[in-house]
Amino acid sequence: MPSTPSKRPYAVRRSTIHGRGVFATAPIAKGERIIEYRGERITDAEADRRHPADPANPYHTFFFSTDEGAIIDAGVRGNAARWINHSCKPNCEAIEDDDGRVFIVARKPIEPGAELAYDYRLFMDGRVTKADREGYACRCGAKKCRGSMLIAKKKEKKKSKK
Repeated sequence: MPSTPSKRPYAVRRSTIHGRGVFATAPIAKGERIIEYRGERITDAEADRRHPADPANPYHTFFFSTDEGAIIDAGVRGNAARWINHSCKPNCEAIEDDDGRVFIVARKPIEPGAELAYDYRLFMDGRVTKADREGYACRCGAKKCRGSMLIAKKKEKKKSKK
């Protein structure tokens, strides 16, 4: 007798963090792959051409950069993973497999009703302006919220002369 497909352990609903969010509808175990981040794979140059998808809100995007340099544009053929919000104290993380596929995985056990979130760890080349800081402000509400979805740039070490 064939097995019936299991119900997805999440649902998309209105979020207190930002717009839509993804919420657990069943218990999710630590290490469980919850959903693949899907969308059209494009080049960095194509992502630059498409950005901003919404000129009224240029800081909102469904782009996900992979280690191999591709960009997944979940605005085209994307799925519910695009609605997972950022948090400075996330219960999920994004993991890229050897084939360049990105999965959202539980960092700890997640109870039904909890909003799924991962640290976006966004970075910007060049100078970060006040508008950039405001546009990428974090609304996660964590006690140790860093206030931004952006990560700090690593400072280059100066080579000493001997």
